[in-house]
Amino acid sequence: MIRERLAREGRVLAADLAETFAVSEDTIRRDLRELAARGECLRVYGGALPFAPRAGTLSQRRDQAVARKLRLAERVAAGIMPGSTLFIDAGSTNLLVAERLAPGSGLTVATNAPAIACALQDKQGIATVLLGGRLHGESGACLGSQTLREAERLRPTVLILGACGLDAGAGITAHHLEEAELKGSLMERAGEVWVAATTDKLATAASFTVAPARRLARLVVEYDCPEPLVSPFAALGVACERAEAPDAMEGPRLRRAARHAA
Repeated sequence: MIRERLAREGRVLAADLAETFAVSEDTIRRDLRELAARGECLRVYGGALPFAPRAGTLSQRRDQAVARKLRLAERVAAGIMPGSTLFIDAGSTNLLVAERLAPGSGLTVATNAPAIACALQDKQGIATVLLGGRLHGESGACLGSQTLREAERLRPTVLILGACGLDAGAGITAHHLEEAELKGSLMERAGEVWVAATTDKLATAASFTVAPARRLARLVVEYDCPEPLVSPFAALGVACERAEAPDAMEGPRLRRAARHAA
């Protein structure tokens, strides 16, 4: 029943479960520890959250929910002021943000993702900086000590962050320690932090903490994201926006185009 509630509602609280099932909180906490040990949830203060989704490598994720991610990316790109200095973190949605940036906008874009740098290389009027380091296959990001050292020189106007898991209470989380270290370091120096998140990432948590959710300046969610998933961020003072609804045929067209280009 706890599994079903996690799947249906996301976050569960030990006190609420104890009252619902007429058992002690110690009993619920033991159940949650057992579920966490099996990899079925992540323990957080007072209860548990579903694990943040892991949908494969960047190459695999590029072909998933393309139309929805494109609408998120368009909403983010539309808010970027010409002449800004950006850091675009690795991620399939963030890759689409890079593709949507207008040539001639006078932007300086730094990234730790080779795929994002390649998407920008032919855009006139956009200066691109690619951080070095060890390329991490799953995330498509350069990570490690070299990447951290190079990132320490940057003070972007806007950091477009990739979040593996995102919850108003548990904060911004990442699947890998090196990812969390780099994201946290970048957030310390960024003027504003933006996240574009598909609905499946909200009210979930990954294994490593990046920063509290209140550090976000802007959160862009899908057009049909349930309001109970969004309102806790708005209560923290985060500017929450919804993307436009995707065209029903847009996803298949984009996937065919991507396969043809590949």
